[in-house]
Amino acid sequence: MTNQRAKTIFVSLFLLFYITGADAQCRLTNTTFTSGEEIKYDLYLNLGFFNARAGRGSLSVTDANYRGENAYKMVMMFNTTGLAGNIYTVNDTLTSFIDKDLRPLLFTKEASEGKDYSVERQSYTYDGEKIKIRVFRIMNGKEQFDEVVTTDDCTYDYLSILPYIRNLDYEGMKSGDRYPIRFIAGRKPVNMYVNYQGISSVKANNGKNYEVINLTMIILDDAFSNQKEALKASITNDENRIPVIIDTTLKFGSIKAVLKDVSGTRHP
Repeated sequence: MTNQRAKTIFVSLFLLFYITGADAQCRLTNTTFTSGEEIKYDLYLNLGFFNARAGRGSLSVTDANYRGENAYKMVMMFNTTGLAGNIYTVNDTLTSFIDKDLRPLLFTKEASEGKDYSVERQSYTYDGEKIKIRVFRIMNGKEQFDEVVTTDDCTYDYLSILPYIRNLDYEGMKSGDRYPIRFIAGRKPVNMYVNYQGISSVKANNGKNYEVINLTMIILDDAFSNQKEALKASITNDENRIPVIIDTTLKFGSIKAVLKDVSGTRHP
């Protein structure tokens, strides 16, 4: 075995232990954002036959109290307008309460996409090394599921992944390196990887050029095959780690958010 291969195996095992260990190891120190941060986005809708600017989006962070606990409240909104809205309606509001250690507490999603309307909820309870997650979804007025998932692994919802990836350490990583995490997809936790795709420069819609860290989030099925790219993100390669581009998969295509304006950042 070469030294490089041995090093790669060691790093992979270390990361696997670090990410999927006990309760204390689910805690991260937030150094990148603070209450009052607000980011506005232009949206681009890609349905294959249609690919154009489609509306506006936003991502905001405020301090909150969740069941007596100091927390952050994050809200992300996507809204298509004009011709794009007539072709395919997207009116989504995602809300995530996370504690000051960046662990998810409550996630809700109200989504109007095309002809479908859904309401989703995930509530997290921590007890030592055990995490209980109640998952609930109504689709077009009919309950799809209402279950409790129990896991020993640090697990994230769709929105709480963003503060998580903003606070990971990417120094020294090479293209293809990755962090393993767990993610709730519907009513079950699935294995997921945050894949490091290197550094590039992008021009945002505020006219500024940003050096960014490019990431993809890949969901794996139970057999660790059939990879599904759930999310792409480009975050600034600085202390703020601002999401400049967020590209997410829809039922019939994808929607990309490109930074238009940002205020209330933690670092000047």
